[in-house]
Amino acid sequence: MVMIRTAIFAAAAALLPVFAIAQTKPARVEFEVASIRPVAPQEARVDIGMHIDGAQVSFNFLSVRECMRIAWQMQDYQIIGPDWVSSDRFNISAKLPAKSSTDQVREMLRNLITDRFRMTIHTEKRDFAVYAMVAGKGGLKLKESAPDAAGDGAAPNKNLNISASGSAAGVSVNFGNGSFYTFADNKLVGHRLSMALIVDTLSRYMDKPVVDMTGAPDTAFYDFSFDITADDYRTMLIRTAMKAGVSLPPEAMRLADLPVDSLLSDMEAVGLKLDSRKAPQDAIIIDKADKTPTEN
Repeated sequence: MVMIRTAIFAAAAALLPVFAIAQTKPARVEFEVASIRPVAPQEARVDIGMHIDGAQVSFNFLSVRECMRIAWQMQDYQIIGPDWVSSDRFNISAKLPAKSSTDQVREMLRNLITDRFRMTIHTEKRDFAVYAMVAGKGGLKLKESAPDAAGDGAAPNKNLNISASGSAAGVSVNFGNGSFYTFADNKLVGHRLSMALIVDTLSRYMDKPVVDMTGAPDTAFYDFSFDITADDYRTMLIRTAMKAGVSLPPEAMRLADLPVDSLLSDMEAVGLKLDSRKAPQDAIIIDKADKTPTEN
């Protein structure tokens, strides 16, 4: 049960890629008001993730690292800091200033995190062991999603709800606009996912981060359903728990090193292959941060 709950926590971090990067930024943008409240990791939640409803913004049950993923458009492995930035969880409630846009939320969250946690950071290039996701010899055979009312043709929606939910039955992550994935019943199922979202999702469950090198266009969306054995399913849940900063017994941690052959086999059937490589990537190094945020 602990591993299932932790899988839900880690799934929330996959919300990161959906933010659009604003092209024009003011010198500094901030939430009008904002509160940060610590919450206990064992607290049962079903509304994990980011929600924007008009001027109201909330980030529910997320760690500092997961908030930084959203704010800086980075993956977990690119954010290097103390263990508590993965394990400690917070609820953030904020209000957007008048005439501000949802595109500015990312920068406002950056400023909020660095201010309230008194955080100092720097960026540098580091070599990481990764899986390069490449097209197989026969080319990409992944099924492209059919256009639907919630997809490409959908009207923009100012109320944005991107969330993860789950129970002992599995995990579901909804990215909005008809895009989602589920991890349940020994299956990993995705609908209307870009290649960027696919690699970000896989990175949550693999022993190394996944980097897209397929050459697939950013405008393409895909559906898939990968069958996973019970043993591989357990291994993938353990990996998400470890990435979420949960302490596990040594015997469980050893299982995280096992290959997930059933997933890799299904991926190869649709023309996807994972190659182990070293790759230089940007990294955010947390030089200093207070574990307790300043008063709201």
